[in-house]
Order: sequence, then C-alpha cells, then structure tokens
Amino acid sequence: MSEHEHHEEHEEHTTHSQAFYIGIGVILLVLTIVTASVAFVNLGAFNPVVALLIATIKATLVILFFMHVKGASEKLTGAVVASAFFFLMILLVLNLADYLTRSWR
Repeated sequence: MSEHEHHEEHEEHTTHSQAFYIGIGVILLVLTIVTASVAFVNLGAFNPVVALLIATIKATLVILFFMHVKGASEKLTGAVVASAFFFLMILLVLNLADYLTRSWR
C-alpha cells in the first residue's frame, strides 16, 4: 500500500460547502436573537438556565463545525478536552480556596 493510499484511509476530515457554513451561521444568528428575546421574558430562576443552554448549543456548533473538531482525531480531541477539564479544575479549586479563606465568611 502506498503512502498516499494509507493517508487517505485514515483521513476523516470532511469538507463542507459554503452553503453549509452559511446555514450554521444563520442558526447561530437565530439562537443569538432567541437569547436576547428570552432575556426580556421573566422565567424566574430559569432565565440563566435557558441562557446557558442556548449558549452551550451555540458553542457546540462553533466548536464542531467552525473549529473542525467534528471528524478530527479522537486522540487529539480527548487530549484537548482532558487538558481543558484539568485547567477548569485548577480554576475552581483556586477560587474555592480564596472564597473559603476570606475573613468575612
């Protein structure tokens, strides 16, 4: 098997048309309008929940398609997710340590 054939076998990167990316952009724009609209609706304690849910959906779309994570190497994606989680834990632990050692508590 030639090197070129071997490379094609493991390449999972898919290319999308310009219309696909425009469609994703329109979806992101619609979700942004929905987020702004929901801010004016009184949902009580669920306002931040709905806003964060929509933001999570938008972030997922951007990460999967515009950052080309969909179809990327699973090992590389796992390493990035693990390192992001590690640094998030550092951030949370340091913030919690600061909060718990305050004199006004």
